[in-house]
Amino acid sequence: MTKRLKKPTSARYMTGAALAVSLATLAGTAGAVPGYVTDTGEAAVTNATGLCWRTGEWTPDKAMSPCDAVPRAEAPAPVPVAEAPKAEPAPAPAPAPIAAAPVPPPPAPVIQKLTLSTDVLFPFGKAELAPSGQSKLDELANTAQGAEVDRIVIIGNADRIGSEEYNQELSERRAEAVKEYLAQKGVDQQRVQAEGRGESQPVTGNECKNMGPERKSNAKLVSCLQPDRRVEIEVLGSREVAGGTSGSPASSGASTPSGSTGSSSSPSR
Repeated sequence: MTKRLKKPTSARYMTGAALAVSLATLAGTAGAVPGYVTDTGEAAVTNATGLCWRTGEWTPDKAMSPCDAVPRAEAPAPVPVAEAPKAEPAPAPAPAPIAAAPVPPPPAPVIQKLTLSTDVLFPFGKAELAPSGQSKLDELANTAQGAEVDRIVIIGNADRIGSEEYNQELSERRAEAVKEYLAQKGVDQQRVQAEGRGESQPVTGNECKNMGPERKSNAKLVSCLQPDRRVEIEVLGSREVAGGTSGSPASSGASTPSGSTGSSSSPSR
């Protein structure tokens, strides 16, 4: 058998050092990773221990991970920021003083209250004052002399004969007629209140039921309903008495004019 002659190892292979130098020389001109030997895939070539082969152009500023440790500048430690002083809470405002509720003035005392029949003041179904009615109002005006009158309230009332609308209007016209007459006697109209309530406030109750037809020709019914036809007058204020002091109706001796059907007591309506 013919033996093959082995070629010297130095002829077949280059030493690792020579190979590295050759690669380093090539990488120095076309390496994809500056300063390191790279393979055809442009990755750094490492030896058996995992170290990268550097080229002659390698400098510390070309160090790259994972071949060499890359120096990193340490960030300066943050400077602690001083906390702003906490503002003290503003003191709560003092509660506003509660104003005392105004005390309403006491009602004016009643100088006089009277009820006059409209049959004395007016003809039946009319609102023009009769002479007899004028004399009764003259007595009232004289009674008010020497008194500090705050207000005079005049309320007209009618019976149920006739329509409700007619009786309401009639009672209003009668109250206004009394107001105008008192103004002629020197009573301040601004202090006089006149109103009519028609047939809404009768005082006869059931006394005049079943008394025949509801018309003015029924004399019996008209007579029975006479108390419902009335004018109520209330004078409010104070009266000067002996000694220069003001008094109530009782102390001032206020009286109801003759011919009236009322009294000087306080109103109950």
